[in-house]
Amino acid sequence: MARVVIIGGGMSGLSLAYYLKEFRADYEVVVLEKETTPGGKAHTKRLHGFTIECGVNGVLDNKPSTLGLARGLGVEILPSNENSKRRFVVKDGALVELPDTPKKFLKSPLLSISGKLRVAYEPFVPKYSGKGDESLASFAKRRLGPEAYKYLIDPMATGIYAGDPERLSLKSCFPRVHELEETYGSLIRAMIQLARQAKRERSGKKVGAGPGGNLVSFKNGMGELVGALEERLKAQGMLRCGIEVLGVECLDRYKFKVICQNGQEIECSHVVLACPAKDASRILRHALSDIAQMCNSFDYPPIGVVAFGIRPKDVSLDLRGFGFLAPGCEHRSILGTLWDSSIFENRAPEGWALLRTLLGGARRRDIKYKSDKELVDITYRELKDLVGLNRAPELVVVHRWPRAIPQYTLGHEDRVEAIQKGLRQYPGLMIRCNWIGGVSLNDCIQNSKELAQAL
Repeated sequence: MARVVIIGGGMSGLSLAYYLKEFRADYEVVVLEKETTPGGKAHTKRLHGFTIECGVNGVLDNKPSTLGLARGLGVEILPSNENSKRRFVVKDGALVELPDTPKKFLKSPLLSISGKLRVAYEPFVPKYSGKGDESLASFAKRRLGPEAYKYLIDPMATGIYAGDPERLSLKSCFPRVHELEETYGSLIRAMIQLARQAKRERSGKKVGAGPGGNLVSFKNGMGELVGALEERLKAQGMLRCGIEVLGVECLDRYKFKVICQNGQEIECSHVVLACPAKDASRILRHALSDIAQMCNSFDYPPIGVVAFGIRPKDVSLDLRGFGFLAPGCEHRSILGTLWDSSIFENRAPEGWALLRTLLGGARRRDIKYKSDKELVDITYRELKDLVGLNRAPELVVVHRWPRAIPQYTLGHEDRVEAIQKGLRQYPGLMIRCNWIGGVSLNDCIQNSKELAQAL
């Protein structure tokens, strides 16, 4: 009988344990989480009637993984409202709505006439002929032009990775976009051909280079899904919190010893590292030093989350929308702000609004040296300028992620392959976390389900 130890109680580790037990009830499975509460970046605070997401605020319904898990746990899904489709970008110090149709794109002030013409020229741009990995910035400038890069692609990288597009790998971050250029030679040409195919097949499928789908969450925030998983796993004796793993000894291809800080040693047939790359590096430093060194090379920039509870009358802007992102060329002190109470119900008490601002990321690493008060002052100053906030917020919550989103930088695919190749000498030792196979919650849960099936 397999005995599986999962190190890390984020959504990757929790969902892996859930699916393993669903597929093979006879397996002995245990999740070891060093924090006192599980869930990782899916963390929700409920305070004075506000539901505040400290990390991810929802998932797209274009993939069945997260929604299927929620249904299996009996957690009711909360769809976002129509406001979530209105998204804004900062341009010249003002908010400009992102166009979501070709007609709106032509009328939008987001790009100049020359910028729009450069996008229209995209079908005539040859495929990438260089060697090696191409950055997201290089791809966007080459195919769409510098202006579209600044105000369309750069904000997308900010919203998903809080990253620097000059360093992010196109192939690793947006494999679908890379695939479309490889297959069709042009993104616009690909959209036209795929739309025709969908029409012929009458599939009704929305065609696009992006992930697509509608944003969904849960009534009590993303923490509700974590809570349901925690309750299920604890009832089955599978989840142990407050236990830090110091290291792993590889005794054989399918025999390992997990050494815990409390002195406990667990022998098992499989070990799954469902923890951040830096933790995986620390845990493997004695047993597999070469792999540990490679794991340590993954970059996790810091992010600060500042939530403001305000009255809608205290801003001069209509807050019906998803929120806004600030491109790097605007040189703002924040990455952007989500208008959470406009996206989902039950995020703020009646008569209130909840604004959640993100700071830091790959291009603003200095936030880790700033105090909470400094982060609040920066946020207030930026929102005063961008949305006309004319009164100090009555509710303030600050949450920090010293190591936030793993960056899929240039060479990411090669690094991952080198690690996986090194692990082949021990088939019972695996990695399953968001620094491999996609950073989104959907990716984490789907990949964990597939690993559970393989095991």
